[in-house]
Amino acid sequence: MNRFQNPPRPRNILRTGLDHCYDPDGIQISCPETGQDPDLNIGIAWPEPRFTILNRELVQDELTGLCWTRKANFFDFPLTWNQALDEIKTMNRQAFRGFTDWRMPNRREMRSLISHGHKKPALPGDHPFIQVFLAWYWTSTTSAKAVAYAWHVHLEGGRMFYGRKDQRYLVWPVRGTPTHIPKTGQNSCFDHLGKIISCPGTGQDPDWNCGEAWPEPRFFRKENEVFDHLTNLIWYDPGALINRPLNWAGALNLVQDMKGTHLWRLPNINELESLIDASEHSPALPLSHPFTGLNDGYWSSTSSFFEPDWSYVLYLNKGAVGVGFKARPEFYVWPVRDIDQK
Repeated sequence: MNRFQNPPRPRNILRTGLDHCYDPDGIQISCPETGQDPDLNIGIAWPEPRFTILNRELVQDELTGLCWTRKANFFDFPLTWNQALDEIKTMNRQAFRGFTDWRMPNRREMRSLISHGHKKPALPGDHPFIQVFLAWYWTSTTSAKAVAYAWHVHLEGGRMFYGRKDQRYLVWPVRGTPTHIPKTGQNSCFDHLGKIISCPGTGQDPDWNCGEAWPEPRFFRKENEVFDHLTNLIWYDPGALINRPLNWAGALNLVQDMKGTHLWRLPNINELESLIDASEHSPALPLSHPFTGLNDGYWSSTSSFFEPDWSYVLYLNKGAVGVGFKARPEFYVWPVRDIDQK
């Protein structure tokens, strides 16, 4: 049972899908009072059923409102980033299934399909998709740190990193107006060599500019706490904490031992990723952010279902979602709480 009677729901944060808790050795344990992701179950609940098969070729995600091709390997072969963008333009010229707004998903749209409680593939267990490959899938979002690269998501376990645009990966077309998904923040377009280009007609992330707009100002700081108007989450400034890396158990213990009137927690991986501005790097945060004492890697409360002795980590300089070995004191802590949580 959740330790909060009526846990408040942050805005624009999807539940991760992880249902089980694990100790640092990867052994499954009971969740209550652990402070782990499934103990608190923060985020917007998934509808049941989550997916609706619209016809033989299209699937609606009832959580996000996005419409995906049922065939995950829609173009049959891996494509370079430019080839993938061009193939989707062809879909629109041919009005596939009567629609002309098909696009390559941005990084947040692609991640919205991920279930961290599943592996091989890391998709919700009730998904109706076919030809799902355990491979990298392109997004339309260029890496701000390496602009000749674009973000991609791996469906084996749910990691997100970036790949060179002239390499070949799979692409999964999407259409529709998303709900519960913020914009990525990316505002410039780049060719495959990393040269900045005009956005209209490219099919890249800023060309479509999909997602909920960020409020202005996005952040409000009071003493050591920072309120994010986009998500209704309150973050503790890392610069006000002991600035040393911890192992995963130490990270969970630190936030549970924090004194005061509020219940701080280790954020799940979707909460951490919500901070990312895909137009920035080192750190990959909005330029107006008020945080201090930042480091590169931050633990999440979300264990890897693929390898439960690992946990998901946000790599802040790049904006990547990866994993870290729980036993190693390699990553830092960034506590979070809900706005009305006492």
